[in-house]
Amino acid sequence: MSQVSPQRPRGLDQLDRDGFCILPDVIPRKNITAIREEVLAVVAAHRTESAPQQVGFVPGLINHTRCFAPYLLESQLAVLLTASLGAHLRISFTSAIVNEPGNQRGGWHADWPFNQTNAGHIPAPYPDVRMHVTTLWMLSTFSEKNGGTLVVPASHRRRSNPTAHIDCDAQQPLPEEIRITGEAGSVLVMDSRLWHATAANQTQNPRVALAIRYAPWWLNLEVLRPDSAERHRMCRESGRDDNRVPSVPNDVYTQLPVEVQPLFQHWRESPR
Repeated sequence: MSQVSPQRPRGLDQLDRDGFCILPDVIPRKNITAIREEVLAVVAAHRTESAPQQVGFVPGLINHTRCFAPYLLESQLAVLLTASLGAHLRISFTSAIVNEPGNQRGGWHADWPFNQTNAGHIPAPYPDVRMHVTTLWMLSTFSEKNGGTLVVPASHRRRSNPTAHIDCDAQQPLPEEIRITGEAGSVLVMDSRLWHATAANQTQNPRVALAIRYAPWWLNLEVLRPDSAERHRMCRESGRDDNRVPSVPNDVYTQLPVEVQPLFQHWRESPR
């Protein structure tokens, strides 16, 4: 008798082929408004000055609100991520990103660790292996007008990206680009190699999103830890900077759902 192969997770075929997929209803619709308002309040209080104009950005979001934590291992998302990166997942980044009315289009790039401007990066040309996943959580509906993220389908299979100064103007539109649209509560799942760019918000309302990034257990995240010796050495030797991911205080860690805590164990502050 032939063995029946298990069903592939929802979205995995498109993630393999195009470098992205959209999972609907990861956050229940009844909870979206409250989560969006809480994230907007955090952005108003803690936004970073280094972000582009008219973009509200807060790194280390988990330290300011846990309103989204119950959904970090939502069933369809967890199955897809495990199929993509293996067991023992870790979260590398939690950020709030608000495209406010009048923000400007951004440049084409791939995310860490494929962004070639970072101190810690996989040098191009890089291998065709999925090593990191970026998820954008739509707390507002993503539309053609309000700054739905721009992507280049299948660009995750290319061996470099515009941050490496290849023959591509990172600021110019590309004929193959598309804009991601989707209902609030959906999650855009991207291979972090995928070329993508911030889109301009041409409406009068903010486009609110979370950027949650997932890593396999074996990917070294120490260059992201602000006070690590590895980060200081890599930044000093390369002359480049890198992202900063703050540690998670113990009182914040203990507030997380028990099943979510392992995703942040590596960021937990050491007991004094």
